[in-house]
Amino acid sequence: MVIHSIRTKLIVLNILGMMAVIAGVMYLTIEEHKTLYKESVVRNLTGLSENMSDELVSILSTEPDLFRLTTTLLKLDRYEDVQYASIYDVDWQTLQNYVSPSFSQQQDALFTYTEEEIRSFPLGVSIQNDVLVSVHRIGEEAFSQGYLLIVHSFQGPIEESTFHLFLSAAPLVMLLMFIAIASSLWAYRYLLNPLHDLSIFAMEVEKTNNYGLRSKVKGQGEVAQLTQNINGMLNTIEQQIDRNKAFTDQLLEQQSSMERLANHDSLTGLPNRQFFMKMLRYELVRAERYSEDISIMFFDLDGFKTVNDALGHEVGDLLLIEASKKIKNYLRDGDLLARLGGDEFLILLPHNPKKQTLTNIAERIIEGMREPFQIGEWQVQTGVSIGIANASDASFELNQFISYADIAMYRSKINGRGVYTLFEEGMLEDNKRKLLIANAIIPSLEQDHFYVMYQPKVDLKGEIVGFEALIRWQHPELGAIFPDEFIPIAERSGRISSLTQWIISRVLQDLPAIEANVCGNCVTAINLSAHDIKNPNFIQFVKSAFEKYDVNPQCLEFEVTESAYLENLDSANLFFKDITQMGSTIALDDFGTGYSSLGYLTQININTLKIDKSFVEHVGVSEKNTVIIQTIIDMARHLNLRVCAEGVENDTQYQFLISCGCDQLQGYFFGKPARLGAFTQESKK
Repeated sequence: MVIHSIRTKLIVLNILGMMAVIAGVMYLTIEEHKTLYKESVVRNLTGLSENMSDELVSILSTEPDLFRLTTTLLKLDRYEDVQYASIYDVDWQTLQNYVSPSFSQQQDALFTYTEEEIRSFPLGVSIQNDVLVSVHRIGEEAFSQGYLLIVHSFQGPIEESTFHLFLSAAPLVMLLMFIAIASSLWAYRYLLNPLHDLSIFAMEVEKTNNYGLRSKVKGQGEVAQLTQNINGMLNTIEQQIDRNKAFTDQLLEQQSSMERLANHDSLTGLPNRQFFMKMLRYELVRAERYSEDISIMFFDLDGFKTVNDALGHEVGDLLLIEASKKIKNYLRDGDLLARLGGDEFLILLPHNPKKQTLTNIAERIIEGMREPFQIGEWQVQTGVSIGIANASDASFELNQFISYADIAMYRSKINGRGVYTLFEEGMLEDNKRKLLIANAIIPSLEQDHFYVMYQPKVDLKGEIVGFEALIRWQHPELGAIFPDEFIPIAERSGRISSLTQWIISRVLQDLPAIEANVCGNCVTAINLSAHDIKNPNFIQFVKSAFEKYDVNPQCLEFEVTESAYLENLDSANLFFKDITQMGSTIALDDFGTGYSSLGYLTQININTLKIDKSFVEHVGVSEKNTVIIQTIIDMARHLNLRVCAEGVENDTQYQFLISCGCDQLQGYFFGKPARLGAFTQESKK
């Protein structure tokens, strides 16, 4: 920790810096010393050469005396740095040589130069091979008597001199360095101790996580300011921690609330789809591991859509709440009731529920839901259709398990609602056929496997005044598929709009033939589903079809069932308005079989009421039905509505409806549905 402190690093850097400076100063001093020493040696050597040259002039002016030459050269013995000397005549012939005793002892051979090398040396002093070489002319240039060569040691003496200089300066340098380092240590200790204390303080805060600690302000200037800033920062952190804690507590509370919202339905408080599926996966794994079985019940509220539309969504929501409370009372401990969405519910029944247990629970739920609910001022009647499936039947596969319960619930609805159905393997074949039919609809439309049958409508005189267009299907592999089977499948699979658009196009193509060969003012009716009137693009298709086939919209009537209208009040009213503006008419089909019909007759824009055949077939049998029909016709007359009775099959019914003033009649008594060609041929006869 000490090695990596700022103080240690600064001291080390300071020492290294001082050492670098001292080394630099010493280097420059030594280099300067070498230069000065060299200049001194050169001057001395130059003077020595000149003195000896002057002395040799007199000796060489006569016949050279070797003894005198030798004596003169021996004077060089007192110059310990002179290594070698030679005297040459004017032709550079050696007259006498001198070798320093100390030099000769250090060399293996005499230090000599060749004549060529000597002649190449410049006059004066020069450096040759790390030695000083002095070449001096003896005598004047015009009367030269020879040359004097003196070789002077240079490198060794200068190194020795430098070494002595270093030895003499080293103690002073060390003393100065010691004083500088001591001063630095004292200065750094004085200046950096507050920073060191701050570092220890910071480590204490880190170790204890106590942001309430505060450091005493020490030092001056920036250090004191830094201490104050750190204390201020700790104060801010402490305040932020308090705020974060409060915020975290709030987040935890919100998280708990979010988890509940994520796993529970906000309206009923029941577990939602996500939570139910998670629990179902867990129970499936557990049951398969321990060779147990589990069951689920799938159901929705019968007539919930009508309650929502007729009484409002608030009443519908309250109905869901009350229904979920009631259903929980019929379950065992450990059973899980969940709301999937809308009015759909699932019940998970774990731990090997027996068949009798399942049927008892289902019967209690169905019986309990038959009792009306008191929602505010309304008594709301509803019911449930339940589908039951076991995990073992689905091989403990989740999606298949849910699908089996859905198939069983759908079978309950087919069987009249308000009942329960246990899934059986045979239902898969029925479901498989439904899938085949659903998947075959679009290809059959493209391959013309569908065709149109027309059932006539007559007036009181029995003359044809219109038709109802009925779609039929002859599949090459499945054979004849009746509307009662494929229409519900088309609605559930989302293919009903394709069927409607197809039959509208075919009827519009047939209208010219109907007008030309059957009756000039015939109105042909086409049935619409709830999906059609909810489809925002459907009205545009109708407009485009009228323009494409160039027909009079007044020749077409659209029949909407009472239940389809009541399930889609807003979109149906907009649709009726658009159709009426184009010139076509609207008929309310199956009148009397829906809910609260009379309350809406004054609010909707329709042209025709169609009395359901369930009333017509009891004419002459049930006095109540007879009164109802008479009432419907009288009411329609006062509302300026046309009345068409369907399902007329005998003369008694025909005569009664005529007597009541019914506008149009339809049924087997006047003609069964047939291809258009049958009517055109009949008209030709």
